[in-house]
Amino acid sequence: MAQTDTTLAAPPAAGPRGSPARPADAPPPQPDGPAETRGDPPLTRIAPPVGWRLPDLGELWRFRELLFFFIWRDVKVRYRQTVLGVAWAVLQPVMMMAVFTVFFGRLAGMPSAGLPYPLFALAGLLPWMFFATAVSTAGNSVVGAERLVTKIYFPRLAIPIAAVGVAAVDFCVAVGVLAVLMVWYGVVPGPGVLLAVPIAMTIGLAGFAFGTGLAALNVRYRDFRYVIPFLVQFWMFATPTVYMQPPADSAGVMSVLMWANPVTGLIGGFRAACLGLPIPWDQLATSTAAVVAAAGVGVAYFRKVEDDFADLI
Repeated sequence: MAQTDTTLAAPPAAGPRGSPARPADAPPPQPDGPAETRGDPPLTRIAPPVGWRLPDLGELWRFRELLFFFIWRDVKVRYRQTVLGVAWAVLQPVMMMAVFTVFFGRLAGMPSAGLPYPLFALAGLLPWMFFATAVSTAGNSVVGAERLVTKIYFPRLAIPIAAVGVAAVDFCVAVGVLAVLMVWYGVVPGPGVLLAVPIAMTIGLAGFAFGTGLAALNVRYRDFRYVIPFLVQFWMFATPTVYMQPPADSAGVMSVLMWANPVTGLIGGFRAACLGLPIPWDQLATSTAAVVAAAGVGVAYFRKVEDDFADLI
């Protein structure tokens, strides 16, 4: 005959008066109310931002040391294992000036506003090369930083900013050649030379604006890797860098392109400020407004799609 287990479970612990008994293994009761009053940590809900967004300047400022490191790293990599080093920043515009002086200045006899053609050409080539280098390097910067983008988090906008910073370093070095050439030809700048610095900063903003938009497009559509060099070459001849700008009432496709070009006023304004020529205020203001608008659109689009970079790159 089977024996029956007569062991009884311990009675549940008695609860407060008038409340049902609470089992022994039940957790202690929690007070009602919000988490803050119960002593629990507040509930934080993290959701990815969507849509068009403005740049987070505070976050960029917190990562400023990383941004400076990116610029310094790219400058070192740019001239590593080169015999001439940073002198290439000077030789490139000087060699281009020599080529255009031979073909445009002497053979074609293009006007140069009463100035020596080498000086006229260099004053246009320096800001243009600053802009072109900024657009080219910024447009390919995110794709080139694939390992960083896929492994760690930092403001992705720091990548094209660093690319523009490297182009600015080269530009500052090459400006010394322009100063030497002005002394050689005896050209004394007027009071308008004070505008050269803000105009150069606006040119850097233009390179950042178009380079940032192209960088975001280059991640999704790798065709832009081949479009960017062609675009820069075409853009150069549509900009009065080594020739005089035609008057506003002139006709022709190239004239329309130059007047619609957002950097035409910036290149002409920088050359006029450095060489003492009349500053084209109307076109300079139009170009500045167009660059600011392009920067807003380019940065907003970059911020809109930057969350997908790690998956697409």
